[in-house]
Amino acid sequence: MQGFISDTGITFDNISDGGGVIFERFGVPYQPAWAFVARDGTTTVRIGVLSEEELTKEFNRLATS
Repeated sequence: MQGFISDTGITFDNISDGGGVIFERFGVPYQPAWAFVARDGTTTVRIGVLSEEELTKEFNRLATS
């Protein structure tokens, strides 16, 4: 995982869930996956690769919710 982060230049926080506890909580069957948590605690899970445009859309949605 750290190699992928270094190779791609990702600068946002990432988690390692070796035991699968967090993946299970959010219903994530495999990576890549994204769990977006709104201020009110609601979550949106997206499975798969997201483009920069898709990530920006999700972040903007969270910022205005």
